[in-house]
Amino acid sequence: MSKLPRRAFLIGVPTGYLAAGAYGIGAPVGDKHDNASTFSSVYREFPGQNPKLVEEVVRYAHFDIDAVRELITDRPALAKASWDWGFGDWESALGAASHMGRRDMAELLIAHGARPNLFTFAMFDQADAVRAIIEANPGIQRIRGPHGITLLTHARNGKAQRVIDYLESVEGAHVPQTNEPLNDEEKRAYLGAYVYGSENDERLTIMEMRNGMLGIQRADRIPRHLFHLGEHTFHPTGAPSVRINFRLKHSSTAETLTVHDADLIVTARRVE
Repeated sequence: MSKLPRRAFLIGVPTGYLAAGAYGIGAPVGDKHDNASTFSSVYREFPGQNPKLVEEVVRYAHFDIDAVRELITDRPALAKASWDWGFGDWESALGAASHMGRRDMAELLIAHGARPNLFTFAMFDQADAVRAIIEANPGIQRIRGPHGITLLTHARNGKAQRVIDYLESVEGAHVPQTNEPLNDEEKRAYLGAYVYGSENDERLTIMEMRNGMLGIQRADRIPRHLFHLGEHTFHPTGAPSVRINFRLKHSSTAETLTVHDADLIVTARRVE
């Protein structure tokens, strides 16, 4: 068996065996064999890819090429993996490399089967390809990448000067997201923990991020930036259709927050 990448979580199932129940005991299928080996546990999403590894490869694709190489060498399909950071902010490993300007990372992922797109071409400074795609699909330059990052920003992060020069002349390639300013007193009105269930992780924390924006975090997951739309309403990064509304008590401190995402409505009450 080939070596598993760092913190790998699973484990092959011997041929002719099926995981029983969730996930603990192998049950033989077909003829029995005296030398049939027992098998270890499998993750709940099997035969889908292990979500722990999917999250890892997308996260490492932002900054750690050695970790990515280790993961995709044994499991090349991870080069095509995508992860939802929250509220539908989907990102592929190649998407991460593209907005970080990591050409070396992108080339490694493509060599293992990752699918390049307009954002990748922009980062690679492939001006002819970018121009041809935009001219064939008017308006496509307005589509944002992961985390709401614009097409022009991908080119700038890749120091792709030919694409930068072209996109600066294309309307809609770099439209800033709405983010109404908040002073320190206004921010304090929202900060704190909000509970929406009885489990320990059924809480949302509103915090101030290092760049001064507010963020929302569930338990120990990675926090998401919040863009202020006014009237105590925000949307999380990479999910402009989601609305997070705060109800203030005595016009100075938030009492509840409500997440509206299509037919999902979650209301959490402030406890801290």
